[in-house]
Amino acid sequence: MKAAVIGTGGWGKNHLRVFNELGILSCFAEIDEPKRKLYSSKYGVKGYANIDDMLKSGKPDMVSICTPTVTHFELAKKTMHAGVATLVEKPLTYSSKDGEALVKMAAEKKVPLTVGFIERFNPAISELKKIIQGKMLGEPLLLEFHRENRWAGSIKDVGVVLDTSVHDIDTARWLFDTEPTIVFARTGKVISQHEDFAAIILGFDGQKTAFLVSNWVTPKRVRELVAVCTSGIVTADYITQEIRLDDSDGTQIPRRQTQEPLMIELKSFMEAVEQKKPPLVSGKDGVNTTKIAEAALASSEKGVPIYLNL
Repeated sequence: MKAAVIGTGGWGKNHLRVFNELGILSCFAEIDEPKRKLYSSKYGVKGYANIDDMLKSGKPDMVSICTPTVTHFELAKKTMHAGVATLVEKPLTYSSKDGEALVKMAAEKKVPLTVGFIERFNPAISELKKIIQGKMLGEPLLLEFHRENRWAGSIKDVGVVLDTSVHDIDTARWLFDTEPTIVFARTGKVISQHEDFAAIILGFDGQKTAFLVSNWVTPKRVRELVAVCTSGIVTADYITQEIRLDDSDGTQIPRRQTQEPLMIELKSFMEAVEQKKPPLVSGKDGVNTTKIAEAALASSEKGVPIYLNL
């Protein structure tokens, strides 16, 4: 396997590191010359200023696109046209319409397409998924997400909903194993040009509900999920990867070794490509998550709930 990375900024540099640790990093593309020279020297691989040259000369089998959201559509079209299995960092595209075009292209060219919803690979969330599937605490009813930290100023092309809330939108879809039918949201901005705080309610069939709070305002970094089930509650901390189970018998805090979610994610995608099996996160997951995010923004703007049929 030969892996490549397009964009070596704040998150792209981590893809470089993990692919290198997996022993499959072969090349990368970066328009910034100092960064290109730095990572080329650090990892001993060719860095290209031009993506077309990288695809033609480097001939990667798989690629991570870690560039600003507004560039995802055109870059993914190029990589899939070249037959390269493609991971696009979240969100898949700036608009769901563009995302649908990518999914169609992936199907036509039979090229694997996945989206960087890394939280599915967080051991705490993977364990919660098993608890829900095994009905260890009965049926899930309510998911309450808190994703908060101060805006670093590095994300400028989208707001907190498309950049941050999409993680929890996808996780809610995955844990409930269904799509929401109604969205209601309130958003606002106080320190950036796009919305920088959001409260989103997702309504699913069977009274299941997800409540998402995201902001770039508070100084403390919080990544937490509380799952309320018919026979107990699970609290998961994304940062420490600790989960706590509370039921009528008391409290349990299972011990487990922490693991890097990005390593699990990229290894999973590599194995899916090698074994020619569908990746855990599909292109359709990316499209539907973007549609829900778009509905949340529309709900906030209009002050009404948005009904969905995904």
